[in-house]
Amino acid sequence: MNIHEHQAKQILKKYGAKVPEGVFALSVEELIKKAKLLNTKKYVLKAQIHAGGRGKAGGVKILDTIEELNKAATELMGKTLVTHQTGPEGREVKRLYVEESSSIEKEFYLSCLVDRSSSKIAFISSDQGGIDIEQVAKNTPEKITTTKVDVNREISQKDCEEIIKTYGLNNSAKTQAISLIKSIYKMFIDTDANMVEVNPLILTKEEKIVCLDAKVNFDSNALFRHPEIVELRDLNEEDPKEIEASKYDLAYIKLDGSIGCMVNGAGLAMATMDIIKLYGKEPANFLDVGGGASKEKVSAALKIILSDKNVKGILVNIFGGIMRCDVLAQGIVDAAKEIDIGVPLVVRLAGTNFKEGKEILDNSGLKLISAENLDDAAQKIVGAIK
Repeated sequence: MNIHEHQAKQILKKYGAKVPEGVFALSVEELIKKAKLLNTKKYVLKAQIHAGGRGKAGGVKILDTIEELNKAATELMGKTLVTHQTGPEGREVKRLYVEESSSIEKEFYLSCLVDRSSSKIAFISSDQGGIDIEQVAKNTPEKITTTKVDVNREISQKDCEEIIKTYGLNNSAKTQAISLIKSIYKMFIDTDANMVEVNPLILTKEEKIVCLDAKVNFDSNALFRHPEIVELRDLNEEDPKEIEASKYDLAYIKLDGSIGCMVNGAGLAMATMDIIKLYGKEPANFLDVGGGASKEKVSAALKIILSDKNVKGILVNIFGGIMRCDVLAQGIVDAAKEIDIGVPLVVRLAGTNFKEGKEILDNSGLKLISAENLDDAAQKIVGAIK
């Protein structure tokens, strides 16, 4: 689960990190009223959307007066920002954030995330802050330092020093930076975060280490432990289909392809997506209906897939275990009674009650294509939409 910059900064502040003072609002009128209370010579106006690259898209502005802020905020509220992370459809700005300006001496990059290959937390640091870290990694990889920390212990002084070595700080700033690393590490563990990114992390002319921007992502599977974080969720920033899927505990992620996928099990879902690509097409979604899905859940999954206008065909790939094939088949039939499927549907069933499931589908009157195995299913759905 993602949160907004202003929310991320408040959590960082709670754990001892220094962030600029700021205010957010859902209307221009409210924003100006709050902004007047800030003690600053310049106002930094930031659009709050769940995407990077806001500055290049006109979503970050520095203003000299409250009048300029009012004008810029009015123009920005409700505007659709298109960045490299939003896709061509962009994101509508529905909340704004204003913070005090900072006098920047140097800009750095800092992030930490779960490194699944080593089962550790990886801190990534660079003296190339304020720009896309992907470009730094591509063009000057020697500018990036990766430090991996064991999860089952507190972060050591040695690790902290290794992380910030690339910054080249003096003693006072170095002490602040080490304190920040420890704060972020504790926050990361306490909140079950997946990623914390500060870009840029700055050294001010007053020699203060400040988090000028912040992006935080949390492990959705651990949110039951953090109701205070769940309250920060902004449904306006999420795909409506993904929101609908979450109501049924379906693992659904929208993609850009044309073949809808309904599969049980994350590994099988990934394999299904891979084989669709192998035969020259792109999956329209990742969808794992889970091991114990009911027919109502299966029906909801099919409706969600079909709500995507890019879907030209559907591949259902079920290996029955806990998830019985007859339950899935009945879910497909029930969904077909309520909505017009209207696109080619290829079904591959194997495992528990697959004969009963096949019989339900065969007697349903639905126009569907049966497949013997995954390879056969992928070739048939790709051929059907061609």
